[in-house]
Amino acid sequence: MTLWASGRQLIQGVIVLVISLASAQSISSETSELKRTASFGFVGSEACVACHQKEFDGWKGSHHDMAMKQADSQSVLGDFSDHILTHQGKANRFYRKNEEYWVNIQGPDGDWHDYKVSYTFGWQPLQQYMVEFEDGRVQLLPFAWDSRRREKGGQRWFHLYPDTTPTDEFYWTNSGQNWNFMCADCHSTNVKKNYDAQSNAYMTTWSEINVGCEACHGPASQHVEWMQSDKLAVDKPVHLGFERDLSTAVKEWIQKEGHSTLQPKEIMLTQQVQTCGQCHSRRTQLNETGDHIKGSFFDKYRLSLITPELYYHDGQIYDEVYVYGSFLQSEMAKKGVTCTNCHDPHSAKLKVAQEKVCLQCHSASNYASETHTFHAADTQASKCTTCHMPETRYMQIDPRRDHSWHVPRPDLSQHINTPNVCTSCHDDQSAQWADKQISKWYPDSKYRNQRHFSLAFYADSIGHRGAPDALAFSAQDSSLSQIIRASALERMAGNTGQNTLVSLARSVKHDNEMIRLGAITGSSGYSLSDRWQILEPLLSDPVLSVRAETAGALVRYYSEMNPLQREKLQSPLEEYKNIQIFNSDRGFGRTNLGNLYRDLGELDKAIYAYQKAIEIEPYFENSYANLADLYRAQGEDTKAIETLVAGMKAQPKSSVLPYSAGLAWLRMGEDVKAIESLKQAAEVAEHNPHYWYVYGLALEKTNILAASKALNTAYEIGGQPQHLYAECEVLARNYKSGSIAFAFEQCMNRLSKLAPPDVIEQLRMKVSADGR
Repeated sequence: MTLWASGRQLIQGVIVLVISLASAQSISSETSELKRTASFGFVGSEACVACHQKEFDGWKGSHHDMAMKQADSQSVLGDFSDHILTHQGKANRFYRKNEEYWVNIQGPDGDWHDYKVSYTFGWQPLQQYMVEFEDGRVQLLPFAWDSRRREKGGQRWFHLYPDTTPTDEFYWTNSGQNWNFMCADCHSTNVKKNYDAQSNAYMTTWSEINVGCEACHGPASQHVEWMQSDKLAVDKPVHLGFERDLSTAVKEWIQKEGHSTLQPKEIMLTQQVQTCGQCHSRRTQLNETGDHIKGSFFDKYRLSLITPELYYHDGQIYDEVYVYGSFLQSEMAKKGVTCTNCHDPHSAKLKVAQEKVCLQCHSASNYASETHTFHAADTQASKCTTCHMPETRYMQIDPRRDHSWHVPRPDLSQHINTPNVCTSCHDDQSAQWADKQISKWYPDSKYRNQRHFSLAFYADSIGHRGAPDALAFSAQDSSLSQIIRASALERMAGNTGQNTLVSLARSVKHDNEMIRLGAITGSSGYSLSDRWQILEPLLSDPVLSVRAETAGALVRYYSEMNPLQREKLQSPLEEYKNIQIFNSDRGFGRTNLGNLYRDLGELDKAIYAYQKAIEIEPYFENSYANLADLYRAQGEDTKAIETLVAGMKAQPKSSVLPYSAGLAWLRMGEDVKAIESLKQAAEVAEHNPHYWYVYGLALEKTNILAASKALNTAYEIGGQPQHLYAECEVLARNYKSGSIAFAFEQCMNRLSKLAPPDVIEQLRMKVSADGR
């Protein structure tokens, strides 16, 4: 079990700031449809203006200021002048009723309804709009306004997710587009989600609708009190009444012998990056009480590591990850660079012109000349960001730069199929061509052909036999960033070799919490006796994520534990449970609760938790799969099948559910239904070699050549020799002259290049032994 959600979860992130109580009360009396929190200590952004006019002016109109607004003539950019947008042949209307903004679009029931727009969301390069429902949910509309200039293709309505259906997580009325869970913590200030699990409703509150001063600086009441007090000159507090230190980590950059860039004279502790990381990260929120600034980031949030769903194997961004995870990979982070070295914290703009940002530390003579860029000066190709901070476009029109500052590695691309900036521009050329060019330009480069963690990550993805040891090596490589080492550990899941064990044993003692976290998942291949010995120290870890996630991992063995082990587990397990309760507005939270109750033997509670997960999020496939597994364990095969069939209907894009149904039908002797379900699973998953493998084995009784084809597909997708061996073995068992004999010889020819001669001989003897 994990602390975070399965599948994609877009935790929309931008740093957040705050309005004055007087201003908030004024807005509340006129237009607000959300209740504000009068939390102790928050005074609002307007209280800052008198002393901080310059900073306030920089913030006003910024992305932080415009993160969320009441929908009115000052904030709405879109065309609501009875505009009609036709999508998939159906008309959608954007119009006004006096001062209000309305849309007529398709709802979850398939019919068109009128919805009032209550809030705007962002502003450049697009603006989204939100609707509030009676149960307190605030949902983002599927249509956004392209706010770019017309000559850039803007000033138009467009559908953000044009292929979604009501059974998709990201359909506009579903959880993937829910502000309360997905967006509020980062787009508003001092948010309290206030979800009621019994009624499945929200009463979300905040002290300021957008990102104000206190979202970054923290509650300002003490600061205001000190600044207005005559005690200030006598007893000046360290941070003038604020609890956070948002200064830069490096006060002075100096030239050191042997370095071509300026180096930090000293790196000081600062809370700036963790403050920004709250929103500029792909993470799951664990609670509203943890202190991720003064304590560990992982006391309040669980940061996503470098997983295949979010990043390429070399750490380049793939899905939208909002900077923090990529930044932590970088040399900049290691050297003490913080966000405000480059960005103005109030306007969020670059502090100096883009071409000069890097030259603050990287001398122009070494890095801005054509002897470094090998492209004409003052061109797009010669800019630092073009090669070292490539853009990825999200939400169709919103480019985001990669903040890991990777050195281009086409030598890796040609082996592991990762993108590289060379061929992204020279799209008519190959990675081999790019690598050859770089070898000419940088014949003595320390980077080219350097050992790289991505090879271990790629090897693991294809099931290469050398992957476990490569991951163990990467996890212990102190030259790598801690997030990469933690990710290597996380990818060890299921491995049990000696090098894996050594790596895990060292990692649980590491002083970095990400590395300790990685060891939890990485140890999943071990039995209770070994895994307990590895992880037991983490049950009393100082960081919440580590303690709770360890408990969630070990509780699966609860029935095997002795009384002392169970007692040791209780406190962190309660913390794990509270995290799931906090996230019980999502299917993953309630499903994790179901798993917890199942492992504790409280089966009625488990069934109830799974059923409630299905009720609140009927398109979340894991709830059905886990409930069906529990029914099967109880001997209720009919209920298990009924649950899986209901799940397939509710989530037709699932591959997990038809796969589980196929196995269930096989156990019940319903081979025709089993084959149909397994085929559906393999075709939907498409690139899952195991599904094709099982489907191929199931076909052996009825269609040998179809079985051969499916098993060969498994091999082609995953590259695992055992799948090719299985194909040859099926053909050998069912050998007949003609097409099967021909297929057998083709299979054996391919296998002979991968398997030792004695394996090939054994298969051929099997054919001879059967007298064929």
